[in-house]
Amino acid sequence: MTATTQPLAAAHGVGRALRPTGKVLPEHARAHNRSLVLAHLFHIGPASRADIARSTGLTRVTVSGMVAALIAEGLVEELGVRVEGKVGKPATLVGMRTEAFQIVAVDLTDDTHLLGAVLTLVGAVVVRRSVALEGRTGQPAADLLESLCQELLAAATRPVIGVGIASPGVIDLDGRVVQAPNRGWYDLPLAANLTESLGVPVHVANDANTRALGEFTYGSAAGSGCMVLTIGEGVGAGIVVDGALVLGRHHAAGEIGHVTVVDGDVRDEPPLDCACGRTGCLETVLSVPALRRRTAGLTPEESDAALASVGRLLGIALAPVVSALDLAEVLLSGPPELLDGPLRESALATVRARTMPVIGHGLALRMGSLDEDGALAGAAVLVLSGQLGVS
Repeated sequence: MTATTQPLAAAHGVGRALRPTGKVLPEHARAHNRSLVLAHLFHIGPASRADIARSTGLTRVTVSGMVAALIAEGLVEELGVRVEGKVGKPATLVGMRTEAFQIVAVDLTDDTHLLGAVLTLVGAVVVRRSVALEGRTGQPAADLLESLCQELLAAATRPVIGVGIASPGVIDLDGRVVQAPNRGWYDLPLAANLTESLGVPVHVANDANTRALGEFTYGSAAGSGCMVLTIGEGVGAGIVVDGALVLGRHHAAGEIGHVTVVDGDVRDEPPLDCACGRTGCLETVLSVPALRRRTAGLTPEESDAALASVGRLLGIALAPVVSALDLAEVLLSGPPELLDGPLRESALATVRARTMPVIGHGLALRMGSLDEDGALAGAAVLVLSGQLGVS
């Protein structure tokens, strides 16, 4: 395939950096300072050493030393002097070499294909690849993933700094798949296995969390409090609050798809069996297959009413989360023909009716900005964050 560069979405820009959630210890100071300098150049653009020092709070000596090290690594370059009318020696600008390196990103959320891409550091797609699963699960599926990653690494046109993988299921901080039933993976050290076999760092995270990261860094998600609700074969969510990804005690924060929304108290809505073993879960009414079944054969007016009824159930599930976390917005990721209309409008109205006005009336509930590439974008952010400290 001829390598072509294209944007992840029609409109996206590099967003803000995730807030660090752990205390920076003395032995981590150099890595922390490196991250601060790279994050400034990534998000703000070319700057002088003095600009970076003022923005990050680091001393000029520290910044100068770090910039020299990053230039030696090939991550940063001098761009010449800044033209300005001030008296004195003009400042020399430095910039991050975002086109000099690439990232391999893989999306495992589709039930029929594994989707992968080679991206620049700012999210432009250079090469796309996909491979049919053909029913593979367990080790055969893992072997197919490794093969796809090898193909993408070979297709890269610049040095690759790492591989990011968006996977369904519960994934811990080490990239171990605790459980991903649809893939037949349980207690699988996926990141460690692939890092060893591919020879490059590999980062793995839950697909809903990666979509939240993608919207935060490359999209327009609000860092103050945002949920990205992914609706496909299943339903899941990633949550960013005050610039930090919410993970939870079991690394399963955002599993809103298995909240019960239909029981004996809901009129004209029989609870349906869910894959989790219970009945009446949000996923049984909001997943794409469920929405298509519900609207099949209906007139446009009947379809709108059916989607609005699901939107109300979604709003019931969202209201306590929005209220407890004081979220600024909820983004929907999925087929717009099903989600963007009566369903979204009904969900928003329900949330506002069930929360305090100061919270609900200011809430935005809209479609995500990265469309079908949200998981790939988030997988790229895993690498940016893990390898460069940039997110």
